[in-house]
Amino acid sequence: MANSNYIPGDTIVALATPQGVGAIGVIRLSGPKAIAICDSVFYGKQLSEQASHTIHFGTIRSDEGNVIDEVLVSLFIAPKSYTKENVVEISGHGSPYILQQIIQILIKKGARMAQPGEFTLRAFLNGQMDLSQAEAVADLIAANSQASHQIAMQQMRGGISTEIQKLRRELIDFAALIELELDFGEEDVEFADRKKLENLIIKIKNLLQTLMDSFRLGNALKEGINTVIAGRPNAGKSTLLNALLQEDRAIVSDIAGTTRDLIEEILNIDGITFRLIDTAGLREATDTIEAIGIKKTLEKVNQSSILVYVYDSFDLEPPQVKEDIAKLYKEGMKVLIIGNKSDMIENMYNQQALQYDKYYKEKYQKENWGGIHKEFEERGFLHIKEVSAKTNRNIILIKRYLINLAIGDGLTANQTIVANSRHYEALSGAHQSLDQALTNLQSGITGDFVAMDIRHALNYLGEITGEISTDDLLDSIFTRFCIGK
Repeated sequence: MANSNYIPGDTIVALATPQGVGAIGVIRLSGPKAIAICDSVFYGKQLSEQASHTIHFGTIRSDEGNVIDEVLVSLFIAPKSYTKENVVEISGHGSPYILQQIIQILIKKGARMAQPGEFTLRAFLNGQMDLSQAEAVADLIAANSQASHQIAMQQMRGGISTEIQKLRRELIDFAALIELELDFGEEDVEFADRKKLENLIIKIKNLLQTLMDSFRLGNALKEGINTVIAGRPNAGKSTLLNALLQEDRAIVSDIAGTTRDLIEEILNIDGITFRLIDTAGLREATDTIEAIGIKKTLEKVNQSSILVYVYDSFDLEPPQVKEDIAKLYKEGMKVLIIGNKSDMIENMYNQQALQYDKYYKEKYQKENWGGIHKEFEERGFLHIKEVSAKTNRNIILIKRYLINLAIGDGLTANQTIVANSRHYEALSGAHQSLDQALTNLQSGITGDFVAMDIRHALNYLGEITGEISTDDLLDSIFTRFCIGK
């Protein structure tokens, strides 16, 4: 679609609101003839004589003079519009039949149906926004949490663009000096201070690495954070899932091995989306179906960012907990360890105080929970020893710990977070090119090789903002948009 169907003289039209019946529907036109086309079917004020950013009441009529609908027409005169072209938005009643009738009349008068993302494509091609900002529009539409909304808004306002443009400007200045040296190659002159260039490359590499490091968080916040709940059978994993969701989503039973398939649910805590996955209990399988469930559990653990390990604090001993986590843990995973069923211990205390005292001494003092707890702390694991999913004890604390594991100190208003895999790949390519440039500089290789590496880095950075783009790239990005955007 991108450049191949884009003709500057075209005026495009599409429904800008979702398909289906609603109170109102909005039809959007963009292009040099948008106002004239609308004027030819609109009975009210002469739109071509009106000021930009004004709204006008009237009717849309057919060629025969039949009233199709009473509408409000919003007028945006170039270049003060979303696309920097003349834009007209017709707000009518939300009947799919009426809206389709209006669109057909507008097409008959000279407009054509817009392609997916063509309004935003025009905004990009006309210099209203760069490519990363255009991509943020799609992310903003798809945002399903406060965090994903915040990241999209920050990018749409030029967050990553500003960072990239600063880095490119600094590199371009040095690249120009090196290119100048190549023009005077026979005279053996140096216009670029090699030490300053080396320091600049190191600084930019570090900044690129910081942006790349933010991708894991950014992508997780955008897509939702995979959080697996694992542990031995009958530890209370499904009860915990129900308590976190505040609804009975998973079947709860005293019979070990009740959960045999995966249950996935969405939990939103303070604007952060967690994809909770309740899994089959970890043990030696008693049948083929349970074995498949355990296999799926281990697969989901490997794919997750956060492991919530649940153990029965009434039954399981510290060495067993440590052994289970060693089997489940993978590098980079955040871990929350939950000692469940504290209500059973409390019930025992209420019924038989002496027996509870004996139990406490044997289980909580004799066994070295303190040492293992300290080891967990040193590895960055969070551990809550007294939880009752059945009575909701410490459920709020669990949610607070999940937020802590997800975003640490939280997102700041000015923080640049990379959440787009295309941007991550371009940053990685630029980082590798600069790494090669630095190696060449430090080994004294001639300037033409250094210049080539810097040009490669500049190209990668330019791909992010769209200063360097191809039709295939634009196709890939804009065909993922909805038709009216």
